[in-house]
Amino acid sequence: MIYQQTDGLADALATSEISAYVGFDPTASSLHIGNLVPVMGLAHLQRAGHRPVGLVGGGTGLIGDPSGRTSERQLLSEEEIERNTRAIEKQLSHFLDFSGANAARMRDNAAWLRPLKAVEFMRDVGKHFTVNYMLAKESVQSRIEGGISFTEFSYMLLQAYDYLELFRREGVTLQMGGSDQWGNITAGMELIRRVEGKTAHALTLPLVTTASGSKFGKTEAGAVWLDPARTSPYKFYQYWINVDDRDAGKYLRLFTLMSQGEIEELEKSIATAPEKREAQQALARDVTARVHDADAARVAEEVSRVLFGKADPSTLTEPVLRALSDEVPFAEMNETPGLLDALVTLKLAASKGAARRVVEQGGVYLNGQRAAVSTTLAETQPLAGGYHLLRKGARDYGLIRSAGGSSK
Repeated sequence: MIYQQTDGLADALATSEISAYVGFDPTASSLHIGNLVPVMGLAHLQRAGHRPVGLVGGGTGLIGDPSGRTSERQLLSEEEIERNTRAIEKQLSHFLDFSGANAARMRDNAAWLRPLKAVEFMRDVGKHFTVNYMLAKESVQSRIEGGISFTEFSYMLLQAYDYLELFRREGVTLQMGGSDQWGNITAGMELIRRVEGKTAHALTLPLVTTASGSKFGKTEAGAVWLDPARTSPYKFYQYWINVDDRDAGKYLRLFTLMSQGEIEELEKSIATAPEKREAQQALARDVTARVHDADAARVAEEVSRVLFGKADPSTLTEPVLRALSDEVPFAEMNETPGLLDALVTLKLAASKGAARRVVEQGGVYLNGQRAAVSTTLAETQPLAGGYHLLRKGARDYGLIRSAGGSSK
């Protein structure tokens, strides 16, 4: 997990309990799976007896980090930043333990940045950095040609000030982040050295890529978010199920807390029985349960089994069918429709004539049983919650729920 580290960090971690932080800017209402590497870094740190601090940038979020960007960020309103900050704090609580001797803490840099006065900031912080020093940083260098506003140019100083404040308030002596954050983190170390005369450390974690060269955490639908309203638990689970065999071992190390022995056994299964995808299944279950919860992981796994033809519909529970209704064509109707009408309603057939032909060819299944033209939904025992599951061919599914089925 380690990309870069400062000299002396290993000794500091081995000889004392330290406090470390990772910052997250609330530019969206949710973290995405690319943020999970530093989050897991904090989780490992806590398991080793150190104290993690999650910092949400309610203040810096109003400015925008230029790191890894080719253009200016769209500035968000104070209300948007506040909503995003609270949402991200809730997500981080799934990964860290907020009880015990080395309990995690959450901080919002709006507490010290919002009251800050411009003249004081320039005197107390700006005087410690030369323009030459700031221009040499990669996050600035990459933007010189296209232009960078003074707003984003100053971001480095605000992040450095965060490190100084957390050093003073929480005794933090280590900042972690993605490898693109090295310049910002070392600026904070420099500020602590100049102002407090103390030594602080930096550790960066790799920006994850895929073996195929595509961007990690991206799908045709966009980023894979931790918020279930933006990426459903099923789609989240499927992302991990579908990772390349070449990436599975690396991702098990980065995103789970499994032991080295467990991971090595799963890697053997990739070599001996890749078609079983045991490593991907273990990865998907673990990460989905950590981000959402164990029930959501079980439901996502069951929905996956349904859609890939490995589950008996009569065994499905109502939560599974409810989750499935978000993933396939779904209709709720006042009256129970005929089979052909149901196929048209769900867009599994373009017309009743087309529906009749596919039924006559034996290509339609209702609740797991092959349907005939004479089959009716009204006379077929519904699944849990009043649902009827239709399948056309091998992979095209739809759900109908008539009025009167339970919704609880």
